[in-house]
Amino acid sequence: MTADAATPPSGSVSNAAPTTTWSADPSTVPNVSGTTGTVSCGNAQPCDDYALKVSVPAGYDAGHSLRIDVRWPDSAADFDLYVLDAAGREVATSASSSDPETVLLPAVPASYTVRVVPYAPLGDSFTGTASLITAPVDPPPSTATPPTYANSWAPDGIADAHNAGEPSIGVDRASGAAMFQAYTSTLKVTYDSAGTAIWQDKSATAANGCPQGSTTSLDPILFTDPVTHRTFESQLAGKTALTCYTDDDGDTWTPTGGSGINSGVDHQTIGGGPFAPGVPGAVTSYPNAVYYCSQDIADASCAVSRDGGLTYGPAVPMYSLLDCGGLHGHVKVAPDGTVYVPNKGCGGNQAVAVSEDNGLTWTVRHNPSSTPGESDPSVGIGAGGTDYMGYQNSDGTARIAVSHDKGKTWLYDQNVGAALGIKNIVFPAVTAGDDNRAVFAFLGTTTGGNYQDADNFAGV
Repeated sequence: MTADAATPPSGSVSNAAPTTTWSADPSTVPNVSGTTGTVSCGNAQPCDDYALKVSVPAGYDAGHSLRIDVRWPDSAADFDLYVLDAAGREVATSASSSDPETVLLPAVPASYTVRVVPYAPLGDSFTGTASLITAPVDPPPSTATPPTYANSWAPDGIADAHNAGEPSIGVDRASGAAMFQAYTSTLKVTYDSAGTAIWQDKSATAANGCPQGSTTSLDPILFTDPVTHRTFESQLAGKTALTCYTDDDGDTWTPTGGSGINSGVDHQTIGGGPFAPGVPGAVTSYPNAVYYCSQDIADASCAVSRDGGLTYGPAVPMYSLLDCGGLHGHVKVAPDGTVYVPNKGCGGNQAVAVSEDNGLTWTVRHNPSSTPGESDPSVGIGAGGTDYMGYQNSDGTARIAVSHDKGKTWLYDQNVGAALGIKNIVFPAVTAGDDNRAVFAFLGTTTGGNYQDADNFAGV
C-alpha cells in the first residue's frame, strides 16, 4: 500500500550541503501495525514517506555518518522511524518511545525512503532532519595488559545444564565461589588447585529453606554483594518477585519479601551497596542497602531494603515515559552510596537514572554524545566512584563514556569496537575495579546492517 508524502516529498544531502529537513501535517490516526513485525501503510494505517538521496565521495563514511532524527512537540505522542533502501528493504529502525527517534547509517552514496509511522500521534505533527555528521575522534587505545579468560560449562548431570537462559553471575570474594543463575537454576562454581571447575546445583528449594525459590520465572536475576558476600536469586512473577538469599553459597536459603509494593512487571534487577550518608540507612546489623528495580508500562521504579533484603519499602518511580522508554539496565551502587540505573532511550540520548539519597528521589542524567539503542546499556563503577557507561549506539556500534561527577557530564565517548571492525553489538556489560580500570563485554559482529532481519542478515 502507498504512504503519504512528506513536505517536501524528497531531498538530498551531500558533503557540500550536509543537512535537509521536512515535516508533515498533524496526524490523529494511529498506526500500530509495526507491533506485528511488519509495518503496513494505507488509508486506515497512515505512514509518511520522504525520499532521501545521499551524494558523497567514495570513502566518506570513514569519518562520517548519516544521522536521521524525527522530533515532535508533544512528548506524550509517539512516532516511529524506519529507513528503507532503494529495493524497499528495511535497513534501520528506531521504534521506541523516545523523542526524537534517531538512526545512524554509514555515510555512503545511496537512495533511501525515510518512513515515519504515527504510532500514537495525538494530533501532533513532526519534523524530520537528515544530516551528514563528523564522527568523533577516539582517543588512543589503552596499552594496559588485557585480561585473559578460560571457559567451563555445567556438566550433563545437572538439570537444565544446557537448557536455561538469561544468565547472571556473582562472586563470593570470601570463599571464591562463583554463583551462577540461569532461568530457575542457581549453580555454584569453585576451582581446584589445577584450575578445574567444580559445578554444584544450589537452586533454592523447599528442601534448603526457600520453597518460593527456583520454581517458575518471567525473568531470572542473581546478585552477590561483593562486601557482605550475600547472594540473592530472584524470579520475576508479575508485579512481585520470588526472591531468596544465601550467606553460605547456596547450602541454605532464606525467603524474602522479594520486591517493593507496586513494582513493575518486567526487566527486574537487584543490586546493593553502601548507604549514602545523611539520609535514613540500615535498620538491622546488615550494613548495606539492597535495591530492587523493574519497569512497567508507563514508568520504571526502584525499592530499597534496609534490612538486608528481607523486606522492601514502596517502589519509587525513577522516571516515566515522558523521560525515558524501553529497557533499562541493571542497578549498580557506588562506594559512596550513589545508585545508578542506565536506560537505552531517554529523549535523544542514553542516560542514567541517579539517586543520591538511598532511592528516595531520582534524576535522569543524559550522555549527550549518545543516541538511543536497542540493547539496555550497562554501568560499571570504579573504587573511587568513576562511572563507565557502555552501550549500543543507534548505529549498532559499541561505545563507552566516562563520568567523574555522577553522570552530570560524560567524557571520552568512543567506539571501542572500531579497531576490530565491529559494526553491530548486543548485550553490553561493564564492570570496574580500580578507579582507572574497567572491562566492557558484548556480543558483536563485523557485519553491518539490520541484525534483526532474519531473512537477509548473514552476520555471526
